[in-house]
Amino acid sequence: MTAYCDQVGQDNGSSGQVRGLVVAGTRSGCGKTLTTLGLAAAFREHGLRVQGFKVGPDFIDPTHLAAVSGRFVHNLDGWILSRDVILELFHLYAGDADVCLVEGVMGLFDGASGSEESGSTAQMAKWLGLPVVLVVDARSQGRSAAALVRGFRDFDPELRLAGVIFSQVGGPSHEALIREAMSTYLPDLPCLGFLPRRPDLVLPSRHLGLVMAADLDGSPAEKPSEDVPGGMSDGMVGAENQDREHPVFWDSQRREGLAAWAEQGLDLEWIQRISKRPVFTNPASAGQATDSALPPGSLPGAASGVTIGVARDPAFCFYYQENLRLLERAGARLVFFSPLADKRLPEDVAGLYLGGGYPELSSAVLAANRPMREAIRKAAQDGMPVYAECGGMMYLLSELEDVDGKRFPMVGLFPGRARMFSRFQALGYRKVELLAEGVLGPAGTMLRGHEFHYSGLEEISENAYDPAFRVEDRRGRASLAGFRRGNVVASYVHLHFGSHPPAAGAFTRACERYAANRNQRI
Repeated sequence: MTAYCDQVGQDNGSSGQVRGLVVAGTRSGCGKTLTTLGLAAAFREHGLRVQGFKVGPDFIDPTHLAAVSGRFVHNLDGWILSRDVILELFHLYAGDADVCLVEGVMGLFDGASGSEESGSTAQMAKWLGLPVVLVVDARSQGRSAAALVRGFRDFDPELRLAGVIFSQVGGPSHEALIREAMSTYLPDLPCLGFLPRRPDLVLPSRHLGLVMAADLDGSPAEKPSEDVPGGMSDGMVGAENQDREHPVFWDSQRREGLAAWAEQGLDLEWIQRISKRPVFTNPASAGQATDSALPPGSLPGAASGVTIGVARDPAFCFYYQENLRLLERAGARLVFFSPLADKRLPEDVAGLYLGGGYPELSSAVLAANRPMREAIRKAAQDGMPVYAECGGMMYLLSELEDVDGKRFPMVGLFPGRARMFSRFQALGYRKVELLAEGVLGPAGTMLRGHEFHYSGLEEISENAYDPAFRVEDRRGRASLAGFRRGNVVASYVHLHFGSHPPAAGAFTRACERYAANRNQRI
C-alpha cells in the first residue's frame, strides 16, 4: 500500500492527473457500496485524497461515500447528463484528488433500457476511460461464480473488466473454492480480493434505499473536510440544529475498522496496477465544451449575490451537489435552514429551494413548527420564488398522511394531501418540458431528472393550480405533472440542473427580481 501511495502522489504531482477506477456490481445489493467505502477508507488512511462519484441519480449512497472520503460526492448519470457535461464535471472535481472511485449503479450493464447502455455503469466507464472492478456476492456460490464472471466479462468487448472482488465470503475454504474456479476458467482475470461477511458494517435501509449517513445514530453526518465548488461551508442546517456532540455512524473508529477490513481482504497492490488515469486531460478533449464549469457569477446576466434559502435537515436532504454549485455560479448566495428546527426563514432570503427527503418520517415535527410553515406560505403568497421537489412539494400541500393513516398539517400553499403507501408509486427517469414561462425559464425549456416516491396525491382540486410540466418517461409516455402558482413550481421530479444549466440562472434572476420589487415596496 505504501508503494501505491508514493506512486499516486508522484504521478499526481508531476502530471496533474489522477488515477481512478469504477467499482461495479453484478446487481443491486451485491456489496459494491461497502466495497467502495472500504477502498475509500483504506486510501484515506494512507493519506490519499479520495474523490468519490456515484453513477446514477441516487442521493443516498453519496452521503456515505462523502462521510468516509471527507469530500462531497457527485452524481454522474449518462441518461440525465450529456457526455460533455459528464467529462467536465469529472475533470472539475477530480483535479486535486489522488485517486477517484466511481461507484456504479445496479448491475454493471443496467440502465434506462434493456437494449442499450444509456445510464449504465458500463457506459460511464467507457466515457471516462476507466477500468472496471466487478463486485460479486459470493454467498452460496462456488464454481458458478466463475460462470457468472465470464458472462459479465464477455458481454461487452469494448469494456475493460480489470478484476473481480468477491464479497460475503464465508471463510478460508469458501475463498479457496472460488480461487480454484477462477484460476481454472478465468486465469487471466485477477482476483483482487475476498471480503468476509461483516454484519457490523452492513448499512441499514428504509423504503427509499439505504439510510442517509446523517440519519444513522440520529445525528448529523460529518461534514466533508475539504471545500469544493458549490460546497456547503457549514455542512448541515440552521443554527438551531447544529448538534455536533453526538457520535456519527462513520466516526474515526468505524472508518478505521472499515479500512482494516479492506486492507486485509483486498489486494491493494493489484488495484494500484489496474487503476489508471482518465483518457482525457481537459474537458474540451471530449468534444465541444459547455459553460457548466465556469466560475460563479461568470455568465452574462447572472444575479449579483441574491440570497436563496435551501432547506437542509433530515426531512429535506436530497440535493444534487451540482445543482447547488450551478446556483452559486449563477450568482446566488446559498444559506441553509431547517424547516424542522428553525422558526423563521434566513435573513434577506429572496428565494427558496425545498429538496426531497423524508418529510413523512418527521411529519409531526414539521406540523408542530407552525411559525416556519406560516413563514413559507406567506413568502410564497408574497411572490417569493419557490422551487420544490418531491418531499419539498409534499411539504407545500395542505396535509401529509403517514403509513399509519395519521394526518398532519403542512404549509397549505396547495390544497390536497400526500399519502404514504407501502409500495413505491413511481420510479424512473423523466424528461420535463416547462408548460409556461416561470422561475426555471421560458415555456418549452427541457430538463431531465428522476422520480422515485412512495407517496401519492389525494383530494387535489383541478382548479387550484396549473400543471407545471409536461413529463415523459423513458418509454415515451407523456403526462402533465407538478404544481405552478405565481412564482412557485413544485413536482415529484428531482431535476438535475446540469441537464440544462440556464435553469439555475433563470431561478436566481427570478429571485433577484423579487428582491428588487420587495425593496421598492419597503
